[in-house]
Amino acid sequence: MPERFEVGLPDGVRLHVEAAGPADAQVTAILLHGWTLDGRAWHRQVEALTAALAGGAVRVVTYDARGHGRSSCMALPTATLAQLGDDLATVIDTVAPAGRVVLVGHSMGGMTIMEYAHRHPAHFAARTAGLVFISTTAEGHTHTVYGLSPRIARLIRLAETTGAGVLARCGSWRAPRALLRALQPSIRWMLFGDRCEPADIRLVTSAVARASLRSIGGFRASIGAQHRLDTLAALAHLPAAALVGDRDRLTPPPCAESIAAALPATELTVCPGAGHMLMMERPDEVNAALTGVLRRVLAEAPPRVGGATPAGADA
Repeated sequence: MPERFEVGLPDGVRLHVEAAGPADAQVTAILLHGWTLDGRAWHRQVEALTAALAGGAVRVVTYDARGHGRSSCMALPTATLAQLGDDLATVIDTVAPAGRVVLVGHSMGGMTIMEYAHRHPAHFAARTAGLVFISTTAEGHTHTVYGLSPRIARLIRLAETTGAGVLARCGSWRAPRALLRALQPSIRWMLFGDRCEPADIRLVTSAVARASLRSIGGFRASIGAQHRLDTLAALAHLPAAALVGDRDRLTPPPCAESIAAALPATELTVCPGAGHMLMMERPDEVNAALTGVLRRVLAEAPPRVGGATPAGADA
């Protein structure tokens, strides 16, 4: 059973964290979920990594972002990617105060990693040894057309951003589960590709039901506006992987291709027939990429770092 605990943030928000593996492991893999999801999205990766990398060399950590899952809600002004980047720095200092860290991000989680690297470059450089980006982007909604014509996509984005502004003002309320069950066909179309297991739809719907309406609406603006290709270009020395599904309607292949172009050593994997939820749709490919980066990091000599830089010291 994983260890479960909370990490307190400076503004009073408390994050739900789960960890598997020894606290003194050589490497800590921190898995960051996407917008409206929670740490449960990684259950197939946690199981696979703890089995494949037995012997105590790796600790696997997942956590629910502020306003998501079992973490507490937050003030609306802190529903930003910038704040999530700061939160990640605090999480690293708390769950892995020493040693190397591999950061794995899906969708908003990948954008959180980029924001952390941008806002805390010295902290990032001292601690981060590898990266895995899954169904994410460094260019906001530049490439997002929902698999439709650009004109229709613009109309959908206008409706989406307007609705997000309304939801952001709804505080800690959550969407009724009955409504979300009725919306499952739309969720399935938006997030999945050719094949989808019923259990995966149920898990995603459950996660959306746990997310506060403030987080569902509040994060939308910064997600659409973020541009961090320049930040990524400075990280080209790190072992990295990027994965995307060719049926991804939210972060289509050009998103991953631009990440790979900024990180030339990145192993880029395009999964035919898969949508946005690669951890569930293509767990074998995702697990292989994670394991590959972790093995490369473990094979390297550990950096001569005495410990963590205090969060925010270099912001």
